[in-house]
Amino acid sequence: MRNWLRGGALVLLCWAHGALAGTVLVVGDSISAAFGLETSEGWVHLLQQRLDTENRDYRVVNASISGDTSAGGLARLPTLLAEHKPDVVIIELGGNDGLRGQPPAQMHQNLASMVDRSQEADAKVVLLGMRLPPNLGQRYTTAFAHVFDSLAEEKDLPYVPFLLEGVGGIDGMMQADRIHPTAGAQQQLLDNVWPVLEPLL
Repeated sequence: MRNWLRGGALVLLCWAHGALAGTVLVVGDSISAAFGLETSEGWVHLLQQRLDTENRDYRVVNASISGDTSAGGLARLPTLLAEHKPDVVIIELGGNDGLRGQPPAQMHQNLASMVDRSQEADAKVVLLGMRLPPNLGQRYTTAFAHVFDSLAEEKDLPYVPFLLEGVGGIDGMMQADRIHPTAGAQQQLLDNVWPVLEPLL
């Protein structure tokens, strides 16, 4: 009987530990999907490793898809929220909107809706911003950057203005396409995100 009680207590403890685990949901594009790399090399995987190393009881769900846009992320979000019930949602979308020349106003609306739906599901939201290369024109690149800046201010969001800070345009940090970071750049991406994310955990 005593052994049974001990076993039951252990099962209960394990169950309680699992029930307490938080979830960080990353909804992004190829930058977070580790395009051109092994999944284990990407910054999202490194985030899980850091959480584990620091004994933080969180699992990271990477729902990033290469080529995804803000519209695609918005369409996928309700199912992701229902399935994973995240405590924190990291939104890393918009880069493909910009590269395709889509209207900044529409991107703003899509991202704002993603923020609203995440918060309605009782999740905290982290916004990861992006910047475009200057060859797309100053007017468009300025309007594009303003989408992230204004949304972060409007929604009072924890915010990384430029996820690729310290990476973009630096030799050895970008793959041959000059769009996607190398494996060696992934730690810098995590270092850009961590100071904003960590207070929410």
